[in-house]
Amino acid sequence: MIAREKVCLMNKIRATVSGMIQNVGYRAKVIRIAKDFGLTGFIQNLDDGRVRIIAESENGGFEAFLDAIRIENTLINVADVEVEFADATGDFADFYKLVGGGETDERLDKASDYLKEMIDVMRAGFGGLNSKMGMMIEKQDVMIEKQDVMIGKQDEMIGKQDEMIGKQDEMIGKQDEMIGKQDETTAEIRGLREDMKTYMDRKFGEIESELDVIKSALRDKEILC
Repeated sequence: MIAREKVCLMNKIRATVSGMIQNVGYRAKVIRIAKDFGLTGFIQNLDDGRVRIIAESENGGFEAFLDAIRIENTLINVADVEVEFADATGDFADFYKLVGGGETDERLDKASDYLKEMIDVMRAGFGGLNSKMGMMIEKQDVMIEKQDVMIGKQDEMIGKQDEMIGKQDEMIGKQDEMIGKQDETTAEIRGLREDMKTYMDRKFGEIESELDVIKSALRDKEILC
């Protein structure tokens, strides 16, 4: 009777998740999240491309867990989470993955494809940054060419210094303006380099995260200890 009363104090949810979530490491992430929240139950792929989650908690309060499983990154994109509440049974001692026949082999076969996809996404991002940096460098070259033109005119004006002092002052002012624009361009290029470093750090962090998913799959296959 005491055990039954304890079960009644528990809570249970049945969540059906849809989106780009199968064979992309979603279940492994949900398992880690569920264990962090102290939940028990299981996660399972459905034949229609969705994922079912059964979770029980002694304390209830599933809102934070449901927010955490709405994952969006390079590979995973949760579109919707349908939730039903029910009475807990207390049948689960841990939170685990329910795997269908042959499913793990398929995940391992596709692991290298996912890594290649991440690398392609990174290259596409860097390509955009490189293109923008190339435009800024071209702009700087144009500014330098204009500065050279102004310096040439300045030399010409020096030869006529006695009669062209007023025009020389005007040209010097324009030269200072061009130097200021050159400094702005140089600052923009430095900013782009810093943006690229930040971008690379973030992307390498994403690769490490996705590699954890691959390692998890390899451990499930007992290929990696």
